Amino acid sequence: MALIPNPGTVTIGQAVEVAPTAAQTTRTYKMDMEAGRVAGFVDGTEAMQQVILKILLTERFDFLIYSWNYGVELKTVVGKSFQVLSSEIKRVIREALLVDSRITDVVDFKIQQIDKRSVNIAFTAETVFGEIPIKRTVTTGV
Repeated sequence: MALIPNPGTVTIGQAVEVAPTAAQTTRTYKMDMEAGRVAGFVDGTEAMQQVILKILLTERFDFLIYSWNYGVELKTVVGKSFQVLSSEIKRVIREALLVDSRITDVVDFKIQQIDKRSVNIAFTAETVFGEIPIKRTVTTGV
């Protein structure tokens, strides 16, 4: 016998209602990166761009507020040769982004070395809202 008889909504008493898990929403607060503040809301593709940026800016395991599944592990590729970096950064970014169920794949990586410590990275994140092109510059050393 199951604790909850069916996957629909179940009311327990007058104050508690248990509902099935809903799909993850994209409506969230809008981060204004230039002004350094939060103002308004975003949804859909713009929210997904913000999610991807936030994941890429958060080093995994560095902040107790986030689960261990959240963020990117760029520290693992810091100080490596360009050949190792270009291979490993693809894996690291894919692992970080595919944790979000709204991101279905990460493809078309293009990595270009700027100088000894910096690379330009471009890729496409395939999401439930369509393809989102991403371009970032990553500094790999101090």
